[in-house]
Amino acid sequence: MRLAKAAKEAGVRRFLFSSSCSLYGAGADGYLDEHAAFNPVTAYGESKVRVEQQVSKIADRETFSPVYLRNATAYGVSRRLRADIVVNNLVGHAITTGRVLLQSDGTPWRPLVHIRDIIHAFAACLKAPIDAIHDEAFNVGRTEENFRIREVAEMVAAVVPGSEVAFAAGASADLRNYRVDFSKIETKLPGYAPSWTLRKGIEELYEAYKHHGMTKEEWTGPRYYRLRTVKRLQDEGRLDANLRRTT
Repeated sequence: MRLAKAAKEAGVRRFLFSSSCSLYGAGADGYLDEHAAFNPVTAYGESKVRVEQQVSKIADRETFSPVYLRNATAYGVSRRLRADIVVNNLVGHAITTGRVLLQSDGTPWRPLVHIRDIIHAFAACLKAPIDAIHDEAFNVGRTEENFRIREVAEMVAAVVPGSEVAFAAGASADLRNYRVDFSKIETKLPGYAPSWTLRKGIEELYEAYKHHGMTKEEWTGPRYYRLRTVKRLQDEGRLDANLRRTT
């Protein structure tokens, strides 16, 4: 909110907030559109709800026009790769251990979207007429790209040679379980034309991990995991207890 208020005071007319489908949390049966009730099950999801609600209060069509991009669960190769998101994680485990390791029972639904399609949505919002996006929320993804986690694992096993689906010790049901309707962004956001599918994204990740020689030691280390990296920086004295840089 400090950033949003500073942007408004500085004369920034468009404010794009990177929200998340996580704010739907434990979703009901059927597909959830932008009018669905919020039901976050994590602090992360709750934070997205609260920011959307508070930023909307300072929206002004003439001077400050926010838009809330509720991204599906991201995946895909990037320069700052994260391994703690489901598709990236499953492919990494498959190529370094031969096991497509599920942390849940595999039944939850999850909407998935490639990072480049997310970038494409943000670019479209920068160019769209204000009337098309002012104080609007858009689920970012494709309706046909909702999958059960077990289906994702089976697709990974089909792409990565010699790998098989396995369950981590204590794998159980996940409260985060939802399918999302993306018809609004597909029809209402000018210029939005996502091009990635899950299968294509899995193949991209497999080729990238293989090309760079990803090892089990590197994969299980802190480099690609957000929380492990934060802990390492704290242990080295480079972050304080409030996650502020010490130098």
